[in-house]
Formats: sequence, structure tokens, C-alpha cells
Amino acid sequence: MRQQFLRRMALGVSLALAGMAAHANDADGVKIGVLTDMAGVTADATGRGSVEAARLAIEELGGSVLGKPVSLVSGDHQHRPDIGSSMVRKWYDTDGVDVVVDVPNSSVALAVQGIAREKKKLVLFSSPGTTALTQAQCSPYGVQWTYTTYALSRGTATAVVKEGNKRWFILASDYAFGKQLAADTETVVKANGGEVVGTVFHPLNASDFASFLLQAQASKAQIIAVANAGGDTIAAIKQAAEFGITNAGQKLAAMLLLLTDVHSLGLQAAQHTYLTVPSYWDMNDGTRAFSKKFEARLGRPPTFLQAGVYSSVRHYLRAVQAAGTTDSDAVMAKMKSMPIDDPFSLHAHIRADGLVVRDMMLAQVKSPDQSKAPWDYYNVVRTIPGDSLAWPLSESQCPLVKK
Repeated sequence: MRQQFLRRMALGVSLALAGMAAHANDADGVKIGVLTDMAGVTADATGRGSVEAARLAIEELGGSVLGKPVSLVSGDHQHRPDIGSSMVRKWYDTDGVDVVVDVPNSSVALAVQGIAREKKKLVLFSSPGTTALTQAQCSPYGVQWTYTTYALSRGTATAVVKEGNKRWFILASDYAFGKQLAADTETVVKANGGEVVGTVFHPLNASDFASFLLQAQASKAQIIAVANAGGDTIAAIKQAAEFGITNAGQKLAAMLLLLTDVHSLGLQAAQHTYLTVPSYWDMNDGTRAFSKKFEARLGRPPTFLQAGVYSSVRHYLRAVQAAGTTDSDAVMAKMKSMPIDDPFSLHAHIRADGLVVRDMMLAQVKSPDQSKAPWDYYNVVRTIPGDSLAWPLSESQCPLVKK
């Protein structure tokens, strides 16, 4: 009996402390953690720009919520799940962080998702693309905000195969993101009557793509799908040009190509490349206005990953205000019930599995003579309805989805 009494007392104290901690968080305001890549292969596309995008969202909403200040911390996960996990655990446990955003690198994101689920804290993923985040490893506390490998492969590969390019070779990065993007691309190619004649995986942050590109060249594929990100994408495309692969008749399809990648490559090298984008700085008056503020701080417009950070932080803060609390369950419920309302999000909403479904655009990189101003890089070919870029909920592996 005494042991039962002590256990109940301990449980009561724990619940009281948890309640006091939640109340303290509300009293102290909201703290947002930007977990990003400051010096690695995706630093240009995320990094300092992601931090400034979050800061601009905070400033846009007045710098406070529920009458209390909104603060910001940031950290570099160095593309290592152990470093990212340790940082996020400390943020949640001792630093009072209410929500983590960005998280480039799918392997890091999956590790962080597990911690957020354990701690019942929110995490809003702008930069990782693996579908596992909202499929088998979905969480009631996670949202995949900007894109998925499924969406990018359906948008780009479908268009390229329908132009008559049936034989594909896939060059992909050897971690969760690249493997998922390669698998999704192969599925789409085959579904549209094409074939994948070979796939090769390279290590993250590779400097020499010679052996991989020679395998692709020897395959006689019409299309070499480049399924990686950031510096790896730039290096692979540049080296393909140096080896004369594209001059010999093979074409490249970049499965994830960002504004900063095109800038690094130059329009001469990147022109005519098809890509799928969730947003673009020159979409409308609202995106142009935000991008002007962003460019004043960073010297260039935002990538769609950075725009996703801005969008996710903005929606989160609006949901906190509407919920009247920072309690994770209450805020998530509000986030899912409220429409996503910002210039970068077209017909966007959060599904039961945590996936943001949004319209995207099939774009093509302009030739040098078509570009009329700095960063004027894309021709938008057409809008792709969001529902066609997301797997049906009836096929979901997420345990949160009721069937």
C-alpha cells in the first residue's frame, strides 16, 4: 500500500511539474529553433537564409504572440543525426524551445522526428523530402511543409518521359533522401511507360563524380536523373558538362534543383532543364514583396526551402495566437484546421498525416537571352494541382490516418 501511495505521489508531482513547465513556456513567450546546415552542401539553400526567413516571419507578425515575445535560436546539425538529435533534445529539455523548423537532410529529420514525438513537441520540416516523415514514420507532432520526393518525381519525371525520353539512368545520393527520390523517380518513369536501365549511389558531399557519370554514359540512357541536393547537384551537372555528356546527346533531369543551384551553375549550363518547384520568388506581388526584404539582408531572393521556413513559422505563430496557448496538441489542431495563408502557398492545407498538400509549378530554366533581370531564372510551364502530387490517403502507411 505504501509503495502504491508513493508511486501515486510521484506521478502527481510529475504531472504538476509538467503543467508548471507548460505554463512557464506560455508565460515566457514562444521560442523557435532553426536546425539547419550552415556550412555543408545545402548551406546556400538553407543555412543563414533559413534563419532570416524565420526572423522575417516573426517580425511580420509583430515580434510577439499572446502578449509575449517570440525568440529565435539556431544550430548547425552538420548533416549528422547524432549532432542534430543532441541539439534538439537540449532545445526541448532545457532551452524552452517550442517548435523546431527547417532540418535539411532526411536522415537528421527522421532522428529529430523521433525526439519530437517522444517529447510531444512540434517540428515543421521545410527542407527534408523523404516521404517516411509523413508515411510509416509519421508523427502527431510533425509536419512536412514544403515538398516530398514523391511530389518532385511526379512533377518532373512525368513531364520528361511524356516528351519521349523513355530510357533513364539515376544518379542519387547515398542517404535517406537520395534513396527515396531514386525509388520515387523509378516508379514514376515506369508508370509512364519508361524504363530505368541503371542506378548508382554516391556519398554525400562527393567531389569526384567521374566513375558515376561514366557508368551513366555507358548505359546509353536518354536521361540521366540527378537525384541529390545542393553542392552535389552542382558538382554532378558541372562535371557532366566537362565530360561532354550532354553534348553527346544525353540529357540531364535534376530531380531537386534550387534557385541557388541554378545561380551557381549559370544559365548557359542549366538552361532548358525541367524542374518542379513549390514556390518561386517571382510568383506574385506578395512573394516579390517578401523577397525584396529577404534580398536586402541576404543579397538574393529566397530558395523555396527558405520560403517554406517563413511560411511554416508564420502559420505556427498564427495558430498559437488562435489556440491561446503553446500546448503542442492544441496548436497542431489549430494548424490543421486553419487554411495556410501566405504568398508562397497555393491552395495549401495540412492533412491528417502531417503532409502539407499544395499546388506546385512545372518550370523550365531560362536561356541566357530569355533572362531579363538578376535571378530571373524560370519560365513557369504550368501549375500542377496539389492533389496529384500527394499519395492518396487510402494508400497511406501513416497510423494517424483513419481508413
